[in-house]
Amino acid sequence: MKKIGLLTIAIGCLVVVAGVFSIVNFLEQDPVKISTTPVRLADDSNATAESISSLVDSLNDFSFSFYQQIESREEGNIFFSPYSIFVALSMAYEGAKGNTATEMQNILNILQNDSVSLGSFGRVYNLLNQNQDGYTINTANAFWAHQDYEFLQEYLSLLENFYMAEANELDFSKNVEASEIINSWIEEQTHDKIKDMIQPDMLSDLTKLVLTNAIYFKGFWANPFSPDDTYETDFKLTLDETVTVNMMKSDSENSISNYTETDDLHILELPYVGNDLSMIIILPKENNISVAESAINAENLSDWMNDLNEIEIDVEIPKFKFEKKYSLNNLLKEMGILDAFLPGIANFSGMDGTKYLFISEALHQSYVEVNEEGTEAAAATAIVMATSYVPDQKEFIADHPFIFLIQHKETGAILFMGRVMNPAE
Repeated sequence: MKKIGLLTIAIGCLVVVAGVFSIVNFLEQDPVKISTTPVRLADDSNATAESISSLVDSLNDFSFSFYQQIESREEGNIFFSPYSIFVALSMAYEGAKGNTATEMQNILNILQNDSVSLGSFGRVYNLLNQNQDGYTINTANAFWAHQDYEFLQEYLSLLENFYMAEANELDFSKNVEASEIINSWIEEQTHDKIKDMIQPDMLSDLTKLVLTNAIYFKGFWANPFSPDDTYETDFKLTLDETVTVNMMKSDSENSISNYTETDDLHILELPYVGNDLSMIIILPKENNISVAESAINAENLSDWMNDLNEIEIDVEIPKFKFEKKYSLNNLLKEMGILDAFLPGIANFSGMDGTKYLFISEALHQSYVEVNEEGTEAAAATAIVMATSYVPDQKEFIADHPFIFLIQHKETGAILFMGRVMNPAE
């Protein structure tokens, strides 16, 4: 029987299901300008094996809860990166206070501004971005602050040191230019798989901060499928409806895989080169996806992984490629994060010392391709923070008689002068 370490399981499932992540107590401090001191590795000095396991458990629980929200709304394909969403939300959560923080903690199930939790985020970041043999996986974080807006240095330092977030300043009033800059960063981090994620109309002068995460994976099967064995066949959408697909077939001479089953499910593991990551496929024995959806959770997944056995088995899976875009606002509200989206109610005072910031947009975009060679997947998440505070505007409304003059600016000479009593005359 093959035993798989918890962290390896979690990271492998992240890639498949979508795409892991100390104390700096920032109380009320003087706001300062952004510091962009580069750091090579995230601070993981306070991480422990137990804290990493706890973080992964929280991530995986979030993964399945989020999946349930999506599957209840959509009938077609689903693909997302729970890691990407979890990390982006966690960066926002670090600046939340009061009931806003409580609601986010109930969903994320991590301690805020805790040295051990933060070190665990740092450790998983470092593990995911370490040297890899035979595959590529990269994850990156960044924050984009409105120029001249003052944030607490403690909050920005936390993002830079533990989340390895790249610091940037933008003028969000130039929303077209700002969206292009952020989109270019996302495209670069995802090898051009995630494009045009931020639309200009999502940004304005009221936008003060955008938090972004990107993740990219490309891995080759440890036992690749031969293109010569790929054939066209029917894929059963329902009992009565089919669609033609290209079905990949394992080499009969190299058909050893890790497999287990339950009364209702087949569970197969397909490893990638390097054996650090793998794809887990959960296939209902009958054509009823709800059987798999009702069974999948963190506990069952762990049990299935522990039950895997290396056996000789013929494997056939379809080639596929698709992209998905999700607006996260309503999905996260359904999960219980409510205050964060409400102007005047949200409390992100840990970011800037005020209670004016709220989440105006939460976005996620993903891409996946599975073929004979392996898998390529990418995803990005953006959390857009806006302010509900509009400074008092002085008004000058000339709706009654007035005097006017035209003056030469350099000399002060008045060239024309007049009075308007009735503009309509």
